[in-house]
Parts: sequence; structure tokens; C-alpha cells
Amino acid sequence: MTPPVRIVHLGLGGFFRAHQAWYTGAAPDADGWGIAAFTGRSPELADRLAAQNGRYTLIIRGPEHDELAVQSAVVAAHPGTDLAAWCGYLSRPEVAVVTLTVTEAGYRRDRTGGLDLDDPAVRADLDAVRTGAAAVTVPGRLFAGLAARRAAGAGPLAVVSCDNLPGNGEATARVVLDLAAAADPALVPWIRDTVSFVTTMADRITPRTTPDDVQAVQERTGFADAVPVVTEPFSEWVLGGDFPGGRPAWDARFVADVKPHETRKLLLLNGGHSLLAYAGSARGHDTIAEAMADPVCRDWLAQWWDEASRQVPLPAGELADYRAALTARFTNPRIRHLLAQIAADGSQKIPIRVLPVIRGERAEGRTSAGGARVLAAWIGHLRGIGAPVDDAGAAPYRERAGSVPGLLALLAPDLAGDSDLIEVIEALVPAQSSGPMT
Repeated sequence: MTPPVRIVHLGLGGFFRAHQAWYTGAAPDADGWGIAAFTGRSPELADRLAAQNGRYTLIIRGPEHDELAVQSAVVAAHPGTDLAAWCGYLSRPEVAVVTLTVTEAGYRRDRTGGLDLDDPAVRADLDAVRTGAAAVTVPGRLFAGLAARRAAGAGPLAVVSCDNLPGNGEATARVVLDLAAAADPALVPWIRDTVSFVTTMADRITPRTTPDDVQAVQERTGFADAVPVVTEPFSEWVLGGDFPGGRPAWDARFVADVKPHETRKLLLLNGGHSLLAYAGSARGHDTIAEAMADPVCRDWLAQWWDEASRQVPLPAGELADYRAALTARFTNPRIRHLLAQIAADGSQKIPIRVLPVIRGERAEGRTSAGGARVLAAWIGHLRGIGAPVDDAGAAPYRERAGSVPGLLALLAPDLAGDSDLIEVIEALVPAQSSGPMT
């Protein structure tokens, strides 16, 4: 029997299917919680998944062997352009949860964290929601769905953000409320009273699926699965917030304050990933595991983790255990996590993964050598060293990549006059347009 749709998801991709959909399918009450999932915009993945009735194979890739399990929590898949279906689901009283997996850039925020009303896509969405046309941005689609829910009298809802943005629940609430205030101020009090924005820390490494993975699934199971997902054995989900319409019995951790846990992941895992993506690819490596096999990269990572750990408000023992777990995860030779994939969108990632450590170290009277190395490696990346630049927001930084003070003035104005930090960064930035970091 197919579970009824009670969760709607935006951002249909590998991480969602390895994480939130996996948690939902593994819940003891999974038969009451089906998921209708929407892509960002492209219909391709939705079409392939729909052709399989939402079923796909999760390949859990351990250091020695794979475990394969067919997942069935996704009961409907739609392209993100199908706004009518999106609003239709959110108009149903039985739908209680909306989950999101989007990039940091997907929130369309300005430098203050509010909605960027100067963004052409946001302006287009404002016109669209006022005239009944289809919205395309994440804030626009959330607004449209919530407006439809209010019109239908469908009751309370939880919006659950599952990404690397600090305080993602609050961030989502702000951009949605900003759009509502600009498009339909009467919706603002209803959202505040009826919609809960849940903050989460979600963690599971999910590399890109390859044609060999697709072939292996068919050979081992006989299932011609066009869209399997590869992931690691480790998973973690920490949530903080209310679920006024109910939720599945997820085997997750529910806390009053997610911030220490998201800070731990953001600085140690994601910050470590960024270091290896830029510095490791500059040394000729292609994957996290390859970079971890390089003693130089391992030493750089240990230096970064020492600094980052000082900025995480959790017990030392818990941090030591987490670093040990990260080392095991990063060195799994069978997880092909590409450095080029991690290096994408650095202009959005560096400010939240790296700058907090640099600022924290400077506030305590230390020059962040590990943080300086990440910035230096990123600057080298902008100059054409290592992984190719795949970052829609990189243009202004690339224009200033020849000058560390000039780049810092744009990236972090509060650090632009820090001569000690600038000196350390300048000493670490590769001087050539190509070649390994030293």
C-alpha cells in the first residue's frame, strides 16, 4: 500500500534521497508518511524517478563492500516548474511537513541575511506572485505554496531546512516573510502564527552516482534503476523546532539548540572539505580520499581542525570523537567524493565555513594560520589553480584575486585592515597561474 503524501520536499537530489527520505522510510510509522518531491527546476530526475514509481536503490558504500536497499518513501516526483502541483499538495490539510535541500545561494539573501529584493529573479517572482504566474525561486515557491495553504484553510505546517546554512530555519523564515511583506502583507501574520520554521543539521556524504554504479545495481539486483544514490554508512540529523501538524518518528536527535551541532559540522566537516577541495586539488588530487592519503594535506587538515575546534561550543571529548569519525569517513577509499564538486560555489561557502574561525582566532589574539591557508587556496583556485571555478558569484572575487587586501575588502571588510592576517595569506597564496601549493 502506498503511503499518503504528508511531506512535500523541494530539492529532489542525491542528498535528500540518502538522508531525509531514508530517515522517513526507516521510521516505524513510515506507512503513514509518503513524500511528494520536487526538483529544483529540471524535469529529468523527476521523470526518471516517476517512471520507477518513486523507488530507487540506496548504495551504502562502506570501506570494504556495498549494501543495497530499495527505498520507497518517495511516492510522487515532480519537476520544480510544476507550481500547480506544488500548491495543490500544500493546500491539503494532511500535509504536515515541507523539507528543503537547496544551496546557500538558493535563499537569495542579501548581505544582511534578508531577501535580496534587487535580485532580478526575486523581482520577477514578486511580479509573478502578484499576478498569479509561476514563481521560480525558493522563497517565491514557498510563498506561493503558503498562500495557497492559507486560502484553503489547511492549517499549520512545519518547514524544515536541511542544508549547510547556519540557522537555516530562521534564514528561511526571514526570506519568506520578506517576500510576503513585499507581495502580500496580509499573509505575514498568518505565516507567523501558523508556520513553524525548523532548524536542522543534516549530515551524510553523498558523492555523484556514476554509470558503473547504475550497472552494478542492475547486475546485483536485477532492478534496472536509472537513478540509484551512493552514500556512506554514517548519517546524522539534529533538529530543533516545532511540528504543529505532526511528523514521522524519525530516528534523529531533537534538541532545544541546534547551533553547537551545526557549528561543529559546518566548521570541521564542511570547512575541512573546502580546505581539501582547494588545497588538495592544487596538489593534483581529485577526491577527498586521495587528498587524505597525502601527508601534507593531512597535516593542513589537522591544523584547521585544531583552530576550528576552539570555536565550537561542545565538550572536548565529543569533538575528539567527531574528528576521529571524520577521519574514518574522509579516508574511505570507496567513496569517490570529488574535490571539484566540493569546490563549487566557494563565494557562498567560504564566508560561513571559514571566516567564523578566522574571526574567532583573531578575537582571541591568534592569527589563524589554518584559516589563512583555506583563503590562500581559494584565492589560488580563483586564479586558475586546481579545481575549475564553478561559481556564479565568483566574478567580483576573481577580479580582485590578484590582491589579497582587495579581495578581503569585498569578502570580509572587517578583516581587510588586518596586516598580520594579510601577510600570512600572501605568504601562502600560490604565485603562479598553475602548479601545486607548497
